[in-house]
Amino acid sequence: MIEKFDIVVSGGGIAGLVAACLFGTEGKRVLCVDPETPATNATSEGADLRSTALLQPSIPVLERAGLWHALADHATPLQTMRIIDAGGDGPDLRSMREFDAADVSDLPFGWNLPNWLLRREMLARIDTLPNVSFRTGVSTTRFFSRIRNAKVWLSDGTKVEAQLVIAADGRHSVLREAAGIDVTTKRYGQKALAFAVTHDIPHENISTEIHRTGGPFTTVPLPDFEGKPSSAIVWMETGPKAQSLFAMETGRFEAEMLDRSCGILGPMRLATKRSIWPIISQIASQFSAQRLALVAEAAHVVPPIGAQGLNMSLADLGLLQELSSTHGLGEAPGLDAYNTARRREARLRVTGIDLLNRTSMSDLEAVKYLRSLGIGLLHDTVPIRKTLMALGMGTRT
Repeated sequence: MIEKFDIVVSGGGIAGLVAACLFGTEGKRVLCVDPETPATNATSEGADLRSTALLQPSIPVLERAGLWHALADHATPLQTMRIIDAGGDGPDLRSMREFDAADVSDLPFGWNLPNWLLRREMLARIDTLPNVSFRTGVSTTRFFSRIRNAKVWLSDGTKVEAQLVIAADGRHSVLREAAGIDVTTKRYGQKALAFAVTHDIPHENISTEIHRTGGPFTTVPLPDFEGKPSSAIVWMETGPKAQSLFAMETGRFEAEMLDRSCGILGPMRLATKRSIWPIISQIASQFSAQRLALVAEAAHVVPPIGAQGLNMSLADLGLLQELSSTHGLGEAPGLDAYNTARRREARLRVTGIDLLNRTSMSDLEAVKYLRSLGIGLLHDTVPIRKTLMALGMGTRT
């Protein structure tokens, strides 16, 4: 017997869970599957210790999904973005500029939340939606589409049918491969470490990117932890250096953090374990096929610079829902429009972030000089600063 749904979502990461909530809230029958059980506590095995800055345009999507009212209580506003060029291998502060959201908006740039907490609240929302089914320990294995609907084979031996299939199954998407969609991938020889810390100096809702050879070191404000100021950290380095840091004894690692952060928040102490993953950029040759939409990392992957990754994913879902309402769920005109609009936007952002990352990680003196000069020029030329700030937060395209 074939189970029938309006939508099948492959992947129970943050994007997949938002998709289930978004379409489930408007009454669609949704099945979401994932081979793993999401970790909903920072200390759980396999917990995603990264954090996400939810920029302004992402909030309406989360509101339509019935999620933002629960997330807002846990969110830390990002009022100021600070960019520091720290030169080459030593703590040489060549350039430092602060970009205040008040220059372009009455609201903060965005709001920061830990990824494990996002999953917790999204699963709680799904529990309130009787038309949404979330199954763990199950993955998609095959996909076949036709004009009226699509069939999906699951790893537990069952087969389901839907009008629309959403591939939110990551950078190695099974559904993307089943649809014969190619990807272009760039590798940087970098890895990123993610973790949370406490520190002595309050962060004052400032997120800081410190650029030095190897890649940026980014601090993102979190709520106080055990009575102390706290921040999420994403530390990008060359692969061997990152692996060495990942394996380093805690005391020595914290000393390395103090140096790499240029002491802007004072001594930092690990509040969670460390996670590590490889850095790539990637874009699919198309974002849709018959009865299939690619979203999030199935469609595009970017280095963790400028809080773009998940916000691009939420933009995918917001447009997909709007076009599905206009053109019909899974119908070709809507999916074609989705592919055209989202791939154009994603390609521009992937290209821009690729350039920023290569510039940040370069050890060439000329590039380091231009990097420092560029930060100053971008900040001090007011029209350019305001335009770039609006582009960065996604309020202008």
